[in-house]
Amino acid sequence: QVQLVESGGGLVQAGGSLRLSCEASGVIWGINTMGWYRQAPGKQREVVASITSVGSTNYADSVKGRFTISRDNAKNTVYLQMNSLKPEDTAVYYCRYYYRGNEYWGQGTQVTVSS
Repeated sequence: QVQLVESGGGLVQAGGSLRLSCEASGVIWGINTMGWYRQAPGKQREVVASITSVGSTNYADSVKGRFTISRDNAKNTVYLQMNSLKPEDTAVYYCRYYYRGNEYWGQGTQVTVSS
């Protein structure tokens, strides 16, 4: 059974930081791509950041320079370090697994940034 268990969401003031974690099980790990997506109320889900099996990263322009995605292959875990948070970062954040056409999603974790 595939499981992507997310943690680390919560309420934070603008300018603060949070670190999201997503631990995967039941999947091939180490050669897959992982990503973080977010969805705000009334909006489409959008990609925030992604990281390949070899550590190449990509970021949405809106978070570039503020967010950092990383992975720990020994722990089957991907992280999203979020700094300098803004109210517009408020959304449900989802972890995504991808490998050769196989795609899985975490349950989502709420991030709320107050002004």
